[in-house]
Amino acid sequence: MKKDCTSLFTTYINEMLNFKVHLGYERKTYEGFLNDFSRYCVQHYPTQDRLTKELVLGWCVQRQSESPSGFRRRIIAVREFGKYMEAIGEKSYILPSCFVGGRSTFTPYIFSDEDLTEIFLEADNMEPSLNSPNSHMIVPVLLRMIYFCGLRPNEGRELLKKDVDLNKGVLFIRKNKSHRERYVPMSKDMHNLCISYNEKLRFFAPESEFFFPNTEGIAYSAKWLTRQFLGIWKKVRGTKCTLRVRVYDLRHRFATTVMMQWLDSGADLYAKLPYLSTYMGHAQFSDTAYYIHLLPEKLLRSHTMDWESFAELIPEVES
Repeated sequence: MKKDCTSLFTTYINEMLNFKVHLGYERKTYEGFLNDFSRYCVQHYPTQDRLTKELVLGWCVQRQSESPSGFRRRIIAVREFGKYMEAIGEKSYILPSCFVGGRSTFTPYIFSDEDLTEIFLEADNMEPSLNSPNSHMIVPVLLRMIYFCGLRPNEGRELLKKDVDLNKGVLFIRKNKSHRERYVPMSKDMHNLCISYNEKLRFFAPESEFFFPNTEGIAYSAKWLTRQFLGIWKKVRGTKCTLRVRVYDLRHRFATTVMMQWLDSGADLYAKLPYLSTYMGHAQFSDTAYYIHLLPEKLLRSHTMDWESFAELIPEVES
């Protein structure tokens, strides 16, 4: 903690962060928010040494420039801090779970087969860039990996060379959003594509530890990947297209495609979902069940679906 944000809670905050690290969380998950919280306490409650309702609720006001997801992450941090304080015997106000809310009501765009074909074709036709001379070799492979392996975009961007087993065709995904590690087997085509790409990688970035390195040998930023993807999408759909799309939507399309295939084959989706949950690195079964709302008509026609089994797991989603 920086000296300029030291409050009467600083020692407890550091202890909680160390505790979370021992549980397998990354320190940065909560540190930035709790640094900010400490500054808030110094400014508004300099003599307060207990988490009171007034103090906590004063902090839990959405800022004008703050996105709903950013606000949610910020108040989750102080809720976790309150739970920690109670656990060590310090009487504290714990923000109720209803304040945290659930998943965002944003509905992702599900790419069509035609969309995917054109996206990958445009990626394959990328020209070398002065600012990013290797992007035309990286982007086609990275986007396919995110889609065909169902990865989170950052999991693809930050993939290390040592975590790509080209002998077995398996990826090792290190601690992610849910603080879990997992192995992800690749399809034969994806495996072969990685082998071919690796031959180029050995030439243009032999010293980097990353599988998709920038010119400095480190992982590309999320903004860079978003910029590349939206540039491709603009060529696919034209400049007048107003659809909001994200790289993350490739992962959504992967999940829905797998479930559609299971339903088409008459499989029991309830029995199959845990496998998809493990493959995608979800912390909770409900995180995987979230994707069901994207297939309502398909589910209603399925004779193998026990719809009521999922009723409480599937969030309401606005169009």
